[in-house]
Parts: sequence; C-alpha cells; structure tokens
Amino acid sequence: MKLSAWSLVFASWLIAACSALGALFLGEVMGFAPCVLCWYQRMFMFPLVFILAVGLFPFDPKVVRYALPLALVGLAVAVFHLLLTAGVIPQSMTPCRQGIPCGLVQIQWFGFVTIPLLSALGFFSINLLLIASHFKKSS
Repeated sequence: MKLSAWSLVFASWLIAACSALGALFLGEVMGFAPCVLCWYQRMFMFPLVFILAVGLFPFDPKVVRYALPLALVGLAVAVFHLLLTAGVIPQSMTPCRQGIPCGLVQIQWFGFVTIPLLSALGFFSINLLLIASHFKKSS
C-alpha cells in the first residue's frame, strides 16, 4: 500500500493529538502533576497539533519544515527524561529543583511502560512520519 505525503502528515497529527490529549488526561483527570521535563515536552508537543492541522487543509508539504524542529527537540527532551527515569543520567543533572522530581515514575504499565517512554515513542513516531513525508513529496 502506497501512502501519500498527506497521509503521513495526518498520521503525525493524529499521534500529536492523542499525545496532547493523553497528557491533559493524565494531568487534569488522573491528577498526576507534571514535572519540569514533562512541561518542556508539552511545550514541543502541543503546538504540533495546530501546526500539522494547518498544514493538512489544504495540504502544504512545507509543514514538515515547521513541525520537524519541534519534534526533534521534543524527542531529545523525551529521551533525556527516559534516561533519567531509567537511572542512566544522575538526578543532579535535572532541571527539577522544586516540586515534582523528574526521576519519579508515576505510572508503570506492564512493568515497563512509563510516561517518558510514551512521550519518546510519540515524538519518535512523529519524526519518522515527517521525514518519510518529506521524502515522499520530493520524489
């Protein structure tokens, strides 16, 4: 099955929208307070919902140039957060000085699925889809 560039950007938007709604659900409904690194990840994920939606109707292949930098930096923050919760990066290297500690694992489903892992997977998927979309339109 051949996917169009529009379909790839739409899939990116769908992941960004689900990630944003999931973050809001965990924070506002479930009552899990976000740490500083979680806030940084939100700062990079939430605008993607709007940027990708604007680029879809009508489809503008240049949307990748605006969305990809946000997704790349968001992925870097998410991987840093993931490594911090895994104990690879020491707690002393975190920006979390007050409030919720960044290394705290608030949710752990199936023994390994944490909020930072979900964020990293979301950003990674968005990056892959946007890069695939870029190469789809240029060929």
